[in-house]
Parts: sequence; C-alpha cells; structure tokens
Amino acid sequence: MIKKIVFGQPIDTGTVVKSQKTESPAPVPGRETGRQMPADEPAEMQEQVYTGKDSEIPYFSIRWQKDGAEAVLTCGLAQDDMIYGLGENVRGINKRGWIYESNCTDDADHTENKRSLYGAHNFFILDGMRAGGSGRRLGVFVDAAQKVIFDCGYTDSEELTVTVSAGGFVLYLLEKESLHDIVREFRRLIGSSYLPPKWAFGYGQSRWSYMSADEVREVVRRHRENGLPLDSVYLDIDYMERYKDFTVDKNRFPDFPEFVEEMKGEHIHLVPIIDAGVKIEEGYPVYEEGLENGYFCKREDGREFVGGVWPGRVHFPDVLNTKAREWFGGWYKSLLDQGIEGFWNDMNEPALFYEEEHLKEALEKLGEANVENMDIWGFFDFKKTALGIASRPEDYAKIYHNMDGRNVCHEQVHNLYGYYMTRAASEAFDRLEPDKRLLLFSRSSCEGAHRYGGIWMGDNQSWWSHILLNLQMLPSLNMCGFLYCGADLGGFGSDTSEDLLLRWLELGIFTPLMRNHSALDTRRQEAYRFGHQDDFRNILKLRYALLPYLYSEFMKAALNDDMLFQPLSFVYPEDVFASQVEDQLMVGESIMIAPVYCQNAGGRYVYLPEEMKLYRFRGLDSVDIEILPAGHHYVDAALNEVLVFVRPDHLVPLSYGGEYVAAVDNSRLQLLHFVKTKAVYELYDDDGYAKNVKLEGNITKISVDSSGEITVEGAAKPECRLM
Repeated sequence: MIKKIVFGQPIDTGTVVKSQKTESPAPVPGRETGRQMPADEPAEMQEQVYTGKDSEIPYFSIRWQKDGAEAVLTCGLAQDDMIYGLGENVRGINKRGWIYESNCTDDADHTENKRSLYGAHNFFILDGMRAGGSGRRLGVFVDAAQKVIFDCGYTDSEELTVTVSAGGFVLYLLEKESLHDIVREFRRLIGSSYLPPKWAFGYGQSRWSYMSADEVREVVRRHRENGLPLDSVYLDIDYMERYKDFTVDKNRFPDFPEFVEEMKGEHIHLVPIIDAGVKIEEGYPVYEEGLENGYFCKREDGREFVGGVWPGRVHFPDVLNTKAREWFGGWYKSLLDQGIEGFWNDMNEPALFYEEEHLKEALEKLGEANVENMDIWGFFDFKKTALGIASRPEDYAKIYHNMDGRNVCHEQVHNLYGYYMTRAASEAFDRLEPDKRLLLFSRSSCEGAHRYGGIWMGDNQSWWSHILLNLQMLPSLNMCGFLYCGADLGGFGSDTSEDLLLRWLELGIFTPLMRNHSALDTRRQEAYRFGHQDDFRNILKLRYALLPYLYSEFMKAALNDDMLFQPLSFVYPEDVFASQVEDQLMVGESIMIAPVYCQNAGGRYVYLPEEMKLYRFRGLDSVDIEILPAGHHYVDAALNEVLVFVRPDHLVPLSYGGEYVAAVDNSRLQLLHFVKTKAVYELYDDDGYAKNVKLEGNITKISVDSSGEITVEGAAKPECRLM
C-alpha cells in the first residue's frame, strides 16, 4: 500500500511515473509524469490532500514555521530504529545520528561534517522491526524540488524530523513487510532504471585532462602493452575549444571523427564531458541559438542570467522548459555524428563560480580592505568575502525558469537541474538513436534522473576513508534507482599511492561504472605508472572475468526493479549482527564482498551470517579456496588479493577474461560454486546494445547438483566447468 499526501500546490518534478492504481480521491490529471510502470504491476495507492485543518498524517506530526511556509514533519525514534537510504551522502549505510540536506552542491571535500553533496535523494526507510525498535517498517519519499532537510536523530537522538522549505510537496508512505519489498515498491513508483551499453561495464581511464589525441593514444598504448584491459578513455574539459560545449579543439584533436574511428579500431570508446554553462560568445552557434529563442535561464526582470564557470561568462540552458530541453539535447547530435557513443554531464548542480553582479561587488569590497595593517578580524572578513563568491544561495535565487509558461524561481527547483540536463540528453538519444543504448551519466541528480542515466559519485579524494564511503553509498543509491554508478577509483583530488589504488580497484571491479579518474595537478594514477604490474593486471582481468555475472545481475536488477548492492540486513533480516555491518555488501544473489580499506592492513575482520565459501584471488590462475562457518572471522588479504564470498547453493559464472568487453567469451564459463544440495543460476545476456530488452529469451539456466554434475538449458549453451 502506498499513501500519497499532497501539501499545497507542488511543482511537478516528473519523478513519479504515471501508471498508478489509486483509491479515492483520483489523482489530478497531469500531476504525475514520467515513463510508464509495467501495466501488470500497478501499485495500490491512497491519496489525500492535506488541508491543515482536519487532516492527519500517518506516522508523522506536522507543524509549520516561517509563517506557514516551511513544513516540519516529525516522528519519534526508538533506541534501535535504523534509517536506510538518502542516496549519495556521507557517513554510513545506517543514516541515523546525522543531519542531511537535499540541496545539490558542488563540494569536492566529502568529509563527515558535510550535509549535502551533488545529489538530492529524498527516499529513506525507517526500520524499527528489530528488538528495541519501534515496530514500524516504512518507506518515505518526499517528492519536492526545493531543499529538504532530514534530521535523523541529530538535534534530538529520539526524533526524526523532515523539514521542507517553502513550496508544495508530495509525501509518499510505503508499507511492506520486508525492506526489500519496500525498495521494489518505491522503484515501481518512480520507474525503471537506465540501461547502459555492455561496453560501459569495461574499465575506463580518465584524467583532467588528456590534452591531445597523441596523449590519448599514449594512454591506450601503455594499457595494451602492459596487458591492462581497457574499454574507454574519458575526455575532460580541455578537449573543447575554449571550454565551449559541443566543440572540439582542432589543434589538439585534429580530424576528430577519424580519431574516434581509430580508437574504435583499438576497441576504445571516447567519452567526452558536457558542462551546463554555455559560453557567451558571438559567432558560437549554441549561444546564438539559445539567445535568439529565449532558451536560457533568466533573471526576474527577463534579462538572461550571467554566471561564471570554466569558459568565463556563461548562460545556463533552461532545461526545465520543454522546448529548451529539446533544443539543448539536440546538440549532442554534433558529437554523435562524429562517432561518439557516450557522454558524462558535469557541473550541473549547477556549479556557479560567480554571479557577475555580485563578483563586481565583492571585488570592490576586497579592494577597499586595509591590506597594510590587516588584523585578525579584517583577515577573516577578507577571506569570507573572497571564498563566499562561489555558489551563493542569494545568487541562485536570482535565476528564473520558464517551466512551460510558469515563471519559477530557481530556489524552488534547484534539485531538478542536473536531472533535467540528463533527461535532455537521454530524450535526444531516444530521437536520434532509438534502438541503441548509449552511455550517459551525470554528477548532479535526484530521483527521476535514474531513468535517463547513471551517476558517478563526484570529486572525491585520494583518501583511504573514501574507499569505505564509496562502498557505503552503493546500496543507498540503488534504493533510489541509480544502478549504474561508481566512484573515481584512486581518488580524484589529492595524490594517490600504489597501495591505495590497488585496494580501491579491488572494490571497483564490482561496481558497474569502473573508472580511474584524477584531477589537474595531482599525481598521475594510470595503473601502468606503478610497479607490481602483475598485480594491477590480475585485478583488472578479474573484473573482465566477472563480467558475465556482473552484467547479468545488473540487468536482472534493472528489469525487476531490484538492487544490485544490498546491505547484509536486507538479505538476513533476522540476524542482529548483520544489521550492524557497515563495510560488507551483498553483490547480486550469489556473493558477498568485504574489501580492505585501511592502509597497511594485511586482512580484515569479516562477519558471515551463514556458512560461505571464500575464494581468495591473486589472479584467475592463482586462487585459494576455503569454507568458513557462520560467525566472526579475521581473514587474511594481502595487497594483491581479492576476497569473494559465495553463498551456499549459489553459483557465480566467470569468463576467461579479455582485453576489452567485446573480447569476453560467454560461451566458455568457469563456475565459482558452493553446492550443498543443488545450485541454480539464471544467467542473463544480450547483444549489449538493444534498448527494448526483457528477461524472456535472454536467460540461460545453469544447475549444479551435489555430485558436481552441470546442466545447462535456455537461451545459450555455454561450455561450463567448476572452478
């Protein structure tokens, strides 16, 4: 059962899909938009409009602040209640104890004191079904485009408070027996997840920036020479002509279409970046078309809003306007026509280095500072003025959108901007390449964007703690529909080290988006730049060996509105210890991972909710195998070892690897196995490109009984052997 409660006159975010079965009163036509939910799985929904007089809200009490403009929803928390979800955020899998803000923010320092990052993900599960809990198990989704604050026991340890700033919103309450069922119900509510092409599951190499075609060629050559598998190279902002979207610098990348084809001959896909800001420059077609047609965001007085990003002075496409969104999305064709098959959208919170008028005010104030005898308070004021130029809330409030005839201040829709930029590209791809999956992922997002592309976790740092942060974000993002996701392996900012990169790759081989990315002026961190090339090679080869399983589990999760990564408590809900484990994850149906994320560690503590078989990989041809009983263990894991735990009566199909995804042969498979009675695995596979896919006709059933006999039936007949 889903309860839908409407407060005020909410802006239609486009997050919730249309096809819902409702009980009285009927939904307002046009209020819910999005892709269709499967017709045979309607959600049962009750809708009420909150009047503020005689209406009551299930589970929550409500009060109004700021003269009734701000809604505050509150419920009590029992001692052992847990809070899951909220997508891309700092801290652990259980979000209790901290305060989070859904307010898409360009912030590269992902430290524990931060309240918001690049995404705004407003779904969480309150789980109080364990001993000492409240007895409630409830999914909560706040469908709002404006800022929302989730105080998860921070101000008062026994209270959960959700504060929604000025504007209407819709509250959805989802009641199911299990955590897993709540997630599936929510995912059906918001629509199916984006499907990337199969090649996008290969290893990618990135840098801010590879400055020329020759530098890209060198990166590819060094990977191939060292036997390091690779499928993609990412082009950061310097491939452009003076940071102008949809342009290519002809001096650095001459004959770009020929270069794209040359790379495809090496089985390499080039993936260029697209930023939100459009450079203000006469003679630049994107700028001139947008200006002529009124497709840029405005100020309240109707003038185009001017901000500053990489190119200097820019306008922002008003992607919340249907015509402007179609226009901006159409420009991706300029690169598709040159052979490009994937993009990453960036700076779309939108990032704002400065607003032109405030910049002038700040420079004037700084110029008046007493620099000859600046005391501590003068210095603090000087510093505050200088650092306060970027991403000021007051400057965002100067931006206005034309939402198909409705003039809306950016404050009311801030969290939608990155989502709608991704939607602009995806809808264009549907028009331009209707039968072909293209790679698309974004930095900024909110629920709804998951239907159109994936995300990466933004500008992290080369810190050991960010390996754990990477791990803990994965299930929270999956709950919100973002299945194609991953972090910058090795860390984006700061300088990585060989051991840090190895350990991070040992987690990264399990994430759908597997990309090594680093920032300008940091240490180069391509794998071939370090010693112990055998170790890097073996880890990357293991990723390609795992592709049959990872792709299968990803596609089944996407097509079934399920999760790829789950906390242990979702799979073992009655296990009290499992609910406390924050550094292990279930990956698909068959395996558990427990990566090492501490410097100089030669192993780690692992909790097993049930007996499992451990495969300790140093390479495909160097594996230790042991069966461990349920309980607590210290498990050795040398720097070059990857731990894979297989559940009882489960299988994991492995290929024999390849230097790129297209070279992976699914007709010959090895099976990781832990068979006590009988294990059956349903292997999904397809051509990796077609958009309209389904499970039927793409499943091969592989069975192994207790004697080791293998049976294969279904769509394909791979040759299988036990490993």
